[in-house]
Amino acid sequence: MTDKLFYQDSHLREFTAEVLSCVQKGENYEVVLDQTAFFPEGGGQYADHGTLGQVDVLDVQEKDGEIIHLTDGPLEPGTKATGKIDWEERFMKMQQHTGEHIVSGLVHGRFGYNNVGFHLGSEDCTMDFDGEITTEELREIEREANRAVWKNLEVEVLYPSPEEADHMEYRSKIEIEGQIRIVVIPGYDVCACCAPHVKMTGEIGVIKLTDVQRYKGGVRVTMLCGVRALKDYEMKQQQTGEISALLCAKTEETAAAVKHLKEEYSELKYQIAEKDKLLASYRADMVPDEEETVCIFTRDIGGEAMRLLMNRVLEKDRKLCAVFYGNDVEGYRYVIGSRTKDMRSLVKEFNTAFSGRGGGKPEMVQGTAKGKEAEMREWIFEKAGNL
Repeated sequence: MTDKLFYQDSHLREFTAEVLSCVQKGENYEVVLDQTAFFPEGGGQYADHGTLGQVDVLDVQEKDGEIIHLTDGPLEPGTKATGKIDWEERFMKMQQHTGEHIVSGLVHGRFGYNNVGFHLGSEDCTMDFDGEITTEELREIEREANRAVWKNLEVEVLYPSPEEADHMEYRSKIEIEGQIRIVVIPGYDVCACCAPHVKMTGEIGVIKLTDVQRYKGGVRVTMLCGVRALKDYEMKQQQTGEISALLCAKTEETAAAVKHLKEEYSELKYQIAEKDKLLASYRADMVPDEEETVCIFTRDIGGEAMRLLMNRVLEKDRKLCAVFYGNDVEGYRYVIGSRTKDMRSLVKEFNTAFSGRGGGKPEMVQGTAKGKEAEMREWIFEKAGNL
């Protein structure tokens, strides 16, 4: 069995080990060492990365007590190799995982909910609880979790005997066989866990709960700790600063400024829609009464006003009305309707002829197409003549 150095010292960044075996697997190699500081994938946490000698460690998995390092090059069995952990990645993961213990312990203590799912991904960390938590309750949990960070408590690791474990109260998501490893954050959490953690809670830096949503009868909480929380703050500060400059508003007033801008936009949108209706009505009145087939190409009347124009034209006894919005280069949106003919077969042929996409009901079809205005107009009049 591989000696797990990460349990002896979670802050060990470099070590030397003997190469016990090296087996090629596809383009990569599976390397087993007599000891390692690389933590394998497990407990909702992805594996450590780094180097062994001159080769890169791409993945780490544990099988039957052996820790297998997937590398991009071979190592000679019987030789010594120096392993170097990607420390920034490892420390970031320890921040997230220890933060998760504090939050899960607080949730369990306050509500009695269990953490039934934990995933430490490449961008954030999520925790699934089997009960509902409101946004305000989550803010209270967040404040209390950060108090645990500020206390700079020692993170304890215990290996109780089976008899001792039987008399201990601790959280665990699975049944554990063999030696149990208990991680204790005094006053906040006692949990069975196989992953490395920081030595003092102050190393977490800050705990930020960024989202909560209902999930499988409970909630899924998204969390960022330490360096991830700092990067998130930097990104949001930059975004808020840019929005502030665009709106000519103070950063603390951006929400109110956006609300005001949205109200102005809604009012302008309404006004434009009303004017589009008037424009569509005027455009329909310009169509000579004797035209049975009407084909209109426009760059002014789009969206819902296209249907309004079509319906207004069809109020007089006409065979068909087709309205196109766009241009020959970018393509057209179309609405084609009739009060007496089924447009569905016609639109299938039209889509085939002009690389179109769309459909609808017998009395109206709509979609998009590519082609030249003159060719589309000629096609519509030819087909309408055969209806």
